[in-house]
Amino acid sequence: MGKLVVLALLGAALALIVAFRQRFSISREVEPVEPRNCQLIEGIENGSEDIDILPSGLAFISSGLKYPGIPNFAPDKPGQIFMMDLNKPNPSIQELSISNGFDKASFNPHGISTFIDEEFFSTLEIFKFEEQQRSLVHLKTIEHELLKSVNDIFVVGPEQFYATRDHYFANHFLTLLEMLMDFRWSHVLFYSPKEVKVVAKGFNSANGITISPDKKYIYIADVTDKSICVMKIHDNWNLTQLKVIHLDTLVDNLTVDPDTGDVWAGCHPNGWKVLFYNPKDPPGSEVLHIQDVLSEKPRINTIYANNGSVLQGSSVATVYNRKLLIGTVFHKALYCEL
Repeated sequence: MGKLVVLALLGAALALIVAFRQRFSISREVEPVEPRNCQLIEGIENGSEDIDILPSGLAFISSGLKYPGIPNFAPDKPGQIFMMDLNKPNPSIQELSISNGFDKASFNPHGISTFIDEEFFSTLEIFKFEEQQRSLVHLKTIEHELLKSVNDIFVVGPEQFYATRDHYFANHFLTLLEMLMDFRWSHVLFYSPKEVKVVAKGFNSANGITISPDKKYIYIADVTDKSICVMKIHDNWNLTQLKVIHLDTLVDNLTVDPDTGDVWAGCHPNGWKVLFYNPKDPPGSEVLHIQDVLSEKPRINTIYANNGSVLQGSSVATVYNRKLLIGTVFHKALYCEL
């Protein structure tokens, strides 16, 4: 009986390992693809997990994410926010200072969004950007029982935003088990000072989120489902699913080109290597450009792909005036011209 129990447990463990590898695309490698004039951004060495660009061309970059199971090259260093002016011919980054009174030592930015009016961006910490001083003034902290395991947000108005909750459990092992067993407990919520509610359910691991230029549709990346879900926004801020775009890669953060409506996605072609990091065999990077998103057959093109020799674990791609920024979870950042 004892041997049967051991064999049963081994069988279950092997089944989980197989499911794990399938979920995180262990075997998929990429053929190199690179736009012209690409160069690493000097000064970013510890991740550029999310990037958002104002219409003026000012890009904001979050860095230093600490996340269970993900490598971090400077674990004792707090998170940072960098700024980059894409209007300059040879743009460089500048770290933004944060006002006194904010707990900078525990700052761990994960997802970033901008909203023009109050000009703030948030990871549930709201800041006002002082352009003259090139600094951040901390305004307030938003807390709510539904705001747990928040991965990314998209701001739609003053203190109004959509947010993705990428998993239910707080424990790292249970989080992985949750994704492997396809529990689909991940969801999207809407926050405003008047109400906080879940507006979409049934995701395996809801990750990046963004909105169409006409403000009618929300795009959500389900990372371990390898898909982008297109949702219609209703007057009460609820969402209903219109379609799912299936991809052969782990989709992280999403951005939308405000001029064309095209979606840009930072992706992980071999997520196994992100979770089990080996500097001798690093994870690759991939950027997808998705056109005609709302059509029956969206056009999907690979704009950047690298086996990890230059960029490891790309998490976001965003464009401004034929310039492309590619960020990573824990590695460097890349600037390219299209």
